[in-house]
Amino acid sequence: MSAKGKKLSFSHSSWSLLCCRNGISATSAPDTHKNSDELSKNSSRSGDNKKPGGWKAMPYILGNETFERLAAFGLFANFMVYLTREFHLDQVYASNILNLWSGVTNFFPLIGAFISDAYVGRFRTIAFCSFSTLLGMVMVSLTAWLPKLHPPSCSPDQQALNQCVRASTRHLGVLLSGLCLLSVGSAGIRPCSIPFGVDQFDPTTDEGKKGINSFFNWYYTTFTVVLLITQTVVVYIQDSVSWKIGFAIPTLCMLSSIIMFFVGTRIYVHVKPEGRIFSSIAQVLVAAYRKRKLDLPTDKQLDGLFYDPPLVGFRLLSKLPFTNQFRALNKAAVMMEGEVNPDGSRVNKWKLVSIQEVEEVKCLARVFPIWAAGILGFTSMAQQGTFTVSQAMKMDRHLGPNFQIPAGSLGVISFVTIGVWVPFYDRIMVPALRRVTKHEGGITLLQRIGIGMVFSILSMVAAALVEKVRRDTANANPTPLGIAPMSVLWLVPQLVLMRLSEAFNVIGQIEFFNRQFPEHMRSIGNSLFSCSFAVANYVSTIIVNVVHHSTRKSSHPDWLTNDINSGRLDYFYYLVAGIGVLNFLYFLFVAQRYHYKGIVALPQDVELGSKGELGHFTAPKCEDST
Repeated sequence: MSAKGKKLSFSHSSWSLLCCRNGISATSAPDTHKNSDELSKNSSRSGDNKKPGGWKAMPYILGNETFERLAAFGLFANFMVYLTREFHLDQVYASNILNLWSGVTNFFPLIGAFISDAYVGRFRTIAFCSFSTLLGMVMVSLTAWLPKLHPPSCSPDQQALNQCVRASTRHLGVLLSGLCLLSVGSAGIRPCSIPFGVDQFDPTTDEGKKGINSFFNWYYTTFTVVLLITQTVVVYIQDSVSWKIGFAIPTLCMLSSIIMFFVGTRIYVHVKPEGRIFSSIAQVLVAAYRKRKLDLPTDKQLDGLFYDPPLVGFRLLSKLPFTNQFRALNKAAVMMEGEVNPDGSRVNKWKLVSIQEVEEVKCLARVFPIWAAGILGFTSMAQQGTFTVSQAMKMDRHLGPNFQIPAGSLGVISFVTIGVWVPFYDRIMVPALRRVTKHEGGITLLQRIGIGMVFSILSMVAAALVEKVRRDTANANPTPLGIAPMSVLWLVPQLVLMRLSEAFNVIGQIEFFNRQFPEHMRSIGNSLFSCSFAVANYVSTIIVNVVHHSTRKSSHPDWLTNDINSGRLDYFYYLVAGIGVLNFLYFLFVAQRYHYKGIVALPQDVELGSKGELGHFTAPKCEDST
């Protein structure tokens, strides 16, 4: 018997096809009244009759965010220098530690997002992980404070001659334990911070929409201010005053962050976790596999074929239109005889899923190739905190006779670039491009990401050219410390290009993942973005180790030897640029085949009440989102 013949028919408890033309199933009047009551009962927000926190909650949320980022970035802005100068590790070993730790730190948010969205909620996740971060920062700070937790001090001359005592297993054990606790902390804070701030606003009102937009602006503003402070004041203290004080300041900031977060507890709105996010994905795949032999009828015969129950709570805001892409997955929502109970519920969730769940899986399937392309695009960014710092340490960093720029503070150039470029792009370039392209954002999100990849390639080429000049100058003018008589400002071009890459690629991907994921999966989308950095750091580690071992010959050291004046760091930069070119070609291939997520426009009579509850609804209309 065909699928068409097996499907069930109901009067007031059945649902018809979610079609491309109207984007929602037809629901009878009695069902509509019933669904309105269900929406009030099953609201995704906590049922404590609280109004959305709005701007009353922002001082506490942004204050918590500001202090937390000040703590995290302040601790690690200069960490490459700390590992090489205080723990006496060679630069490849130190680079591997940073890349591996950064990879774990950026991968863990995927786990934290799943736990938050499915089980415990964003508030509890942030609260628990904040204490983990504080404990990790205390342990890392103790490696600078307690003599037994770091190797004996060593002069620059001894370090240049490799005469320093390297950190022992115990020293590294304490340090890595602290880093692990910091990774656990980042697992909850990074994917939940932005969604938790957005949760405080009512997204169905004009005031709420404006509040969300302003929140993103303030979030990015405080983020930039924090980076400027950490790259200047904190790094200077660490580099020129004391590592003890330099680590104590971020730790105290983290303590202030926790206090600020809990002060606003009574004001926050808490969105309940949705549950079974990953299990619903698995159910779609299993159900589609079980029905793989079904033949779907033509589009004109699809009416009433799919299981499409009304959504409740805030998931109504994630209503997706029906699409024909990945058509085989649609079979998972085909209603067969005996699969639906008389009350409209499913008999077995692993045999029948809703068409909404199918469309959510399609969103993931469409995004995945773009996400994969972004990984290698971030590989070049991983070099800025490692080998760019090594370059700076072998250049003249003096500004005047008495002031020397800390090697870890060069990132200020990058942040100034973003501070100048982003307003210029938003206020001048976008309106000009909009008049030409007729696109709301001036250019599409994928075009923006692609431009960022081009800038990252150019950044690596510029870095290779500058390194060639620096190396030749240092070898032509030998000094005991190997410092090239060449200003560190020669690194400005590569830093500016890298930050332009971030302005296009990173910000573009953040917006891409937030707009292309359903609203109730925002934490997963943000964590997926963090995973890009995680995998990029692992790829960077693999490349570094392969180059380190394969380029070593008896006649000359490897490209990434400790003495970069004897190595060929410029060749390494060219290699990363070449990989970036191949990745860019792959990105063009998948971007041309990408279909942006559609949206279902809610009518005016769908309102979010002061209790955070959805009232009544009517049939919304389908729109395209780009």
